[in-house]
Amino acid sequence: MNTETTALTNFTTTKEKIDRVFALEKITPKDVEDFNQLEREYFNEIATKRLEPLKGAQRDNFLNKVESIFSANTKNSVWEYNHLVITNFISKFMREHGIMPPKNCIVEQTGLSRQTVAKHFKEYTSHPEFTAEIEQFKFMANNILATVFKYASRGDMRAARLYLEMVGAINKKQNTVVNEQNNYIQINNTILSQENLKQLTAEQLNQIESFITNNGYVKNARPLEITESIRV
Repeated sequence: MNTETTALTNFTTTKEKIDRVFALEKITPKDVEDFNQLEREYFNEIATKRLEPLKGAQRDNFLNKVESIFSANTKNSVWEYNHLVITNFISKFMREHGIMPPKNCIVEQTGLSRQTVAKHFKEYTSHPEFTAEIEQFKFMANNILATVFKYASRGDMRAARLYLEMVGAINKKQNTVVNEQNNYIQINNTILSQENLKQLTAEQLNQIESFITNNGYVKNARPLEITESIRV
């Protein structure tokens, strides 16, 4: 038997071996434990080709079939793919429409199942790859700071203030608006506050009301109520 025939025979044997494994309902580590390096590489190649065209539930079923033999790197690659297609579509949709896309739209456009999308939203912050991604953004913070400093050194005062806040040289103050409400009546230099009026008897209040009414201070005007507020 020549070399070419031997190679063809080995390839045929390997292909039949791998096809038998893929025919299983669930592939376990025991099913591939006797694979040599060449067979493992071929198995991974076939698995990748079979996964690529699958969408939705079919994709989930295939991943469930082979997940127990996945390496940590392969599992992370699957997560990264899901995260990438979801975030890219959401970003594109929001640029075009200005709103967050509905879940069914994400499912249709990414080719992922509704279950996968829902699971990704629920668990992505606890995934190690997400933590690593956040650390990458933090790693780039110094570049942003350098850019802000460049504009600040050119005389951009907004950039200068932002730079000083970022490095902690100044504290960003929050403006607090305090509305103080006081109810009072002022007659020349005499002020009757709300507290003063509460201490007056009904007879005294009637005398004040009678005096104001009889002297025409409110003629052709809306009656002043004691509870009306003046903001200062």
